[in-house]
Amino acid sequence: MRILHTSDWHVGVTMKGRSRLDEQRAVFKQIVDTAKAEAVDLVIVAGDLFDTASPSSDAQKLLTAALSALRDSGAEVVVIAGNHDNGKALEALRGWAHAAGIHLRGSLGKAKDHIITGTTKDGEKWRVAALPFIAQRHAVRAAELFELGAAGAEANYADHLRRLVAALTQDFGADTVNLFTGHLTVVGGKVGGGEREVHTVADYAVPAAIFPPTTSYVALGHLHKAQAIVGPCPIRYSGGPLAVDFGEEDHTPSVAIVEVSAGVPAKVRTVPLTAAVPLKTVRGTLEQLAKTEVDERAWLRVFVTEPARAGLRGEVADLFPGAVQIHIDPVLRSGDDKPRERRSGRSPGELFTTYLTEHGHDDPAVTELFARLYEDTQTVAEEA
Repeated sequence: MRILHTSDWHVGVTMKGRSRLDEQRAVFKQIVDTAKAEAVDLVIVAGDLFDTASPSSDAQKLLTAALSALRDSGAEVVVIAGNHDNGKALEALRGWAHAAGIHLRGSLGKAKDHIITGTTKDGEKWRVAALPFIAQRHAVRAAELFELGAAGAEANYADHLRRLVAALTQDFGADTVNLFTGHLTVVGGKVGGGEREVHTVADYAVPAAIFPPTTSYVALGHLHKAQAIVGPCPIRYSGGPLAVDFGEEDHTPSVAIVEVSAGVPAKVRTVPLTAAVPLKTVRGTLEQLAKTEVDERAWLRVFVTEPARAGLRGEVADLFPGAVQIHIDPVLRSGDDKPRERRSGRSPGELFTTYLTEHGHDDPAVTELFARLYEDTQTVAEEA
């Protein structure tokens, strides 16, 4: 059978307050077109559907439209919640999803509720163990729902996950394509830059050994960098369909296409998503930046490596209208080990001028503006 594995959609994510819904709409169209072109039997979306737990109505409409389009491609669709999602709110969509033929798992239930089975049009049987994100504080409750009994007092997050995965995969048979999907951090995975740090630290990491060799393929979400994990079976993060921040600008957004049969190792290849808008960081003096060629579509972060002066930021904005971040790099003087000048008893204007000089920003226009603004504030204070 053929699977399209994707994750970490983060629908509704913004770039410094600017909407990216049109960009995401174009990316999802490319994912749907890929599903059709590849004639996939199953699509797995491994969590972080939304960027926040309280998505806008436009973000919700886009998500349901994208999932519906994937189902209309002829593929079965399995979706789980991630740590950015409100699992209970997603569970409220279960009725809609079921009617649309989409298998959605937003929060934890009994173990059997997390097993999804099907048969491809060619008659190949498959089984997916679908485990949405579990916070540490819910790990014990998850074990209770799975009727696993109490764990030892010393049990950590990884111990709980090991027991949950064992319960979900215990019936993986030799004549079935056995799949697992989860939203979690596996030891050895490399973070992409945009993940929520608290949910990727060591306390949340689980060893690859928790997945049994009988698993045909493990489709993971959470880490935004597409990568394979060494383990007892094929384990992979699909990576996100677009870079969510500048820490991910070197990523190539993509989906994973997986070809697998019962008892045969999975073969994986990536399909780049060219509809994703690139993120790019440029730096240099104003003169150097004026000679820099950039993709007109790109979200830009600009570092200006010359002393700050009045109007500099505006000149950079004129050069790069698409810049979402502009940083004026401070030019610090080397060998600045001289004692600082005495500050007590000096006027605000003198102190401000000294500050600018110490930081290499000695600009008469800025000094004049400060003096004018300071005089205005004192005038208002006196009038009051």
